[in-house]
Amino acid sequence: MSHMISMMFSLINSVFFFLMKHPMSMGMVLLVQTTSICVITSSMSMNSWFSYILFLVFLGGMLILFIYMTSVASNDMFMKNKNFFMILNMIIIIISPLMVLDPFMMNNNSEESMEITKLNNSMNLNMFNYPNNILTIIMVLYLLLTLTVVVKVTEYNQGPLRAKN
Repeated sequence: MSHMISMMFSLINSVFFFLMKHPMSMGMVLLVQTTSICVITSSMSMNSWFSYILFLVFLGGMLILFIYMTSVASNDMFMKNKNFFMILNMIIIIISPLMVLDPFMMNNNSEESMEITKLNNSMNLNMFNYPNNILTIIMVLYLLLTLTVVVKVTEYNQGPLRAKN
């Protein structure tokens, strides 16, 4: 049931994304959405590395968008949207009974959960075993090469990437 509430929260965040008008508020909603998806992914699997990497990739993208917005856009002020707060209150009122009903709607299948746990453990270990370890080594080498290229492109002696007018 907690997964269902988390997914409903993620769906509500998706709806809020369309209600936003300013790019910075859209970025904040996207960051909250990414965090909730990472929490859901981490709770469903035994290994949280995948959700951690997903969060770091989205956070890096958000930093790039923030830099772009601060350099290109003017200093627009955030305007309070009264409809947004009304919709938020309505959704909270609708969702709150689901949180109260959580103990009554729990379906406890211990055999299924044990099978899923065994499957997740075996899948996580297979990533580092012989046939798949080559892919892991290639990904690590690719990240090292990318790090080296980025450091080389942004050398300190060469000055900033953007030319001053």
